[in-house]
Amino acid sequence: MRVLILGGTGEAAELGAKVATMNGIEAIASLAGRTREPSVPSGNVRIGGFGGVAGLVEYLRQMKIDLLIDATHPFANQISFNAAAAAQEVEIPRLMLIRPPWEKVKGDRWIEVDSNIIAASVLENQAQRVFLTVGRQELAAFARLKDIWFLMRMIDPPGQDALVPPGVILCDRGPFALDNERTILIQQNIDTIVSKNSGGDATYAKIIAARELGVQVVMVNRPAVPAGEQVAEVDTAVAWLLEKLQS
Repeated sequence: MRVLILGGTGEAAELGAKVATMNGIEAIASLAGRTREPSVPSGNVRIGGFGGVAGLVEYLRQMKIDLLIDATHPFANQISFNAAAAAQEVEIPRLMLIRPPWEKVKGDRWIEVDSNIIAASVLENQAQRVFLTVGRQELAAFARLKDIWFLMRMIDPPGQDALVPPGVILCDRGPFALDNERTILIQQNIDTIVSKNSGGDATYAKIIAARELGVQVVMVNRPAVPAGEQVAEVDTAVAWLLEKLQS
């Protein structure tokens, strides 16, 4: 059987590595190609978009894909909806591998919002120095806030014509250590973090550091995902594949 893994996450890479050791199944990993030097998993890899639902349907048929696992980032919901529609069109099983979101715990000072636009509005009149960690594609939502200084961390720098708020750009890739995040908050005198609720361990240290230091976090909630079977762990996704192989 042939499985297409829509990836770009650590879970997708881990799943691909485990599938590579399984008999009777071949995996193709697909990356969106939005970062300049993506962490490319081993095995068969394709990089780039599909061209919407129609393009994905054509690819699934052309490559004779039997199973589809959507292990994309929790905020990449457009490809998830495209995957749902395409899998239904070609009538193949689809599974979503979605890491659990972070949960607020005692000591956290979170303001939860449903979009970056709302996050930007929350910052007005109550933040002065912001650690912005939502990625380069979301900077425009904050560009109008001229009275706030931003430390903007992202993997790749924004494009030359991108709308960028005032401040400093820091290009770096997780996972990030707690000492590193604590140092940033203290040295840069950060009073507010803006973060997507991505879940996972790679970037959670900033949330721990904010809790320790009493720094406010504006947390952007995840967008909706399509209906369908979901798992939260790589091993559960492997079990799903084994079940499909044996059925």
